Amino acid sequence: MVQNVVNKLYELLGKDKVSTSEGDMYRHSRDESSHPPVEPDVIVFPENKEEIISILEIARNHDLSVTPFGAGSGLDGHAIPVSKGISMNFERMNRILSFHPEDLTVTVQPGMTRKELNKAINRHGLQFPVDPGADASIGGMVATNASGTTAVRYGSMRDQVLSMEVVLADGTVINTGSRAKKSSSGYNLNGLFVGSEGTLGIITAITLKLHGIPEHTVTARCTFSTPKKCAEAAQSILMSGIQVLRMELVDAASIRQVNLTGEHTFPEEHSLFLEFSGTKASAEEDAKLTQELILEHGGEYWKRANSAAESKELWRARHEMAYAFRHLQGMAHSGGDVCVPISQLAEMVVYARALIDESGLLGGVFGHVGDGNFHTLVVYDPHDPKQAAASARINDLVARKAIEVGGTCTGEHGVGLGKIKYQELEHGAALSVMKSIKKLLDPENRLNPGKMFN
Repeated sequence: MVQNVVNKLYELLGKDKVSTSEGDMYRHSRDESSHPPVEPDVIVFPENKEEIISILEIARNHDLSVTPFGAGSGLDGHAIPVSKGISMNFERMNRILSFHPEDLTVTVQPGMTRKELNKAINRHGLQFPVDPGADASIGGMVATNASGTTAVRYGSMRDQVLSMEVVLADGTVINTGSRAKKSSSGYNLNGLFVGSEGTLGIITAITLKLHGIPEHTVTARCTFSTPKKCAEAAQSILMSGIQVLRMELVDAASIRQVNLTGEHTFPEEHSLFLEFSGTKASAEEDAKLTQELILEHGGEYWKRANSAAESKELWRARHEMAYAFRHLQGMAHSGGDVCVPISQLAEMVVYARALIDESGLLGGVFGHVGDGNFHTLVVYDPHDPKQAAASARINDLVARKAIEVGGTCTGEHGVGLGKIKYQELEHGAALSVMKSIKKLLDPENRLNPGKMFN
């Protein structure tokens, strides 16, 4: 049956857009998570909406699932084709479809990455500011409602999407909005499809808000004696009304690890990395006020970046934090990305750090504390059941505690495979509404089955 499907896809797309090669099978069986890989039956590389509609028709006729695949940088198994079937790779759908700098909008295909987009628009004095660290595809970022280091200023992907073109499971094509900056017309379908992880439809075009590039930027870092003091200082900065662009907490263990792997020389103490932007006067004033607040909270070693190169080096180190742990040879990793109300942040960070310390495992706590979102990452020997169980226990307790204090089990990575078990606890009766929406739009459970909820 599989070969019959492959032959039909050859006829539809041509052999250069269909693959069953060993290398492609391996690449599309996994993402950056530690979830077990599953190889699809076949991989397709569509170039337009019409091809996607035809691929979905073949999938319906042969009762196959379809799993979208962006850059493969997801962290909770979203792109793993757990039901095999067709893996749909969007790397050839990477064009700008329309650009309206005067309206601060752009429409792109889902396979364009955020760095490709910024390269094209920066020369017009514009930027797309959402920065999850990895050079993720825009479609993948929409699918998981990604955010990252700039979320404290710009919010998540849901705040940046004006409209999407979506192909539903039955081949129907819908548009979820317009190029207008706001609307009170109809239900908010943007909010529904952003973060749906490819379970409700295949996104073929995305219209985004753009922002001007600030005149001036100030980057700085400082240290604290405890992670709690870091979090308390972050809360104080936010409550002061200072317009922070980035505010990242990095615990001492994470600093130590990134120093080892990235040849950095940061003080191995619990730290805040900060950035301010705007006019030169406003950014400098914000940095000055923040420095005063930091000192009031017992902060030390306040150090500004003296050049663009120093600033770039600091943020390179921040983006390497997770990889510094993940790429230890022979070791597995697990992690969480909870988000809690700002008032609960300090105690949550202390709680997570204590769990890691008690386990005796190598691990770190770091994240986007400006919006209450932080990550835990724990490294363990995959051949040691006790270590694996201890790692899983940490993630479980942190997720449950976050929900208990009014937060969520995932702030930006998405549900995927790893967070399914928390959906009823977090959403209660609303989970049945979500399942009803899935049943309505994808009654045969063809689109990315096995994700979000069972």
